[in-house]
Amino acid sequence: MIVDPTPLIERIRTLCLALPEALERESHGAPGFVVADGKFFAYFWHNHHDDGETALIVRTTGGDEQAQLIEFDPKTYYKPAYLGASGWIAVRLNGDTVNWDRVDDRIAISWELAAPQQVLEAGGR
Repeated sequence: MIVDPTPLIERIRTLCLALPEALERESHGAPGFVVADGKFFAYFWHNHHDDGETALIVRTTGGDEQAQLIEFDPKTYYKPAYLGASGWIAVRLNGDTVNWDRVDDRIAISWELAAPQQVLEAGGR
């Protein structure tokens, strides 16, 4: 587990808030990120369920994509508590081998899945 998650949350915050109409909103004691109409597209969890994980939680298109990601790279992806049942995926941020391009892509995909149609039509990201 990462002792001080501050540099990671700052990096995640920068990536999330760079997207159109994105705002930060706390959810269950953790930083969350919403788009325009208030739909969450990302959460930052640090030992959130006493699991020792520091992770980004983002949307997927559903259970099939979630399963594919976990099968593809189980060291990076896992099914998070509570949100996993709805198809969300956790991206581990522990360690120094984080693929930040992949993290940025997952945030952008999640934002697109949550953004209202008028935001997407106005140019999206």
